[in-house]
Amino acid sequence: MKNFSWGHGVVIALFAFIAFILSMLFLFPNGQKNSEMVTDNYYEEELQYQDVIDAKKRADNLQEKPVYSQNVNGILVSFPKDYNNSNTTVKFVLNRTDDQNLDIKKSEQLDAHQSILIPAKVLKQGNYTLRLMWTKDKTDYRMDYDVIWK
Repeated sequence: MKNFSWGHGVVIALFAFIAFILSMLFLFPNGQKNSEMVTDNYYEEELQYQDVIDAKKRADNLQEKPVYSQNVNGILVSFPKDYNNSNTTVKFVLNRTDDQNLDIKKSEQLDAHQSILIPAKVLKQGNYTLRLMWTKDKTDYRMDYDVIWK
């Protein structure tokens, strides 16, 4: 090897820095696809978040909580069998973490088995956040579940 001077070191360091910057430009933006806000009305909903906190606390204090299960028909959300569904409104939101266009929002009444079914035909494979909200006797409740639909 010939004489290695500080000038050679500067040139090598400069090329290494340029290679690092180019790799940041071309490799890392691929991980940023579909990064969008969870909701369009983020700031308005943030102001009302204390109501959400209170609804979650009330749901956590229930003796028997609604549960969800997955089968080939879809996602079944079941309320306790002795739950009186008169004066009850049930809403759910399935938020897709990577694509807002796959979100599902619906309001339904409980069926005779105290449950609601989210059909498999409207679900796409991936991760969802199931936000279950219900109002019983003018009292709000809310539970959030992480769902992986396969």
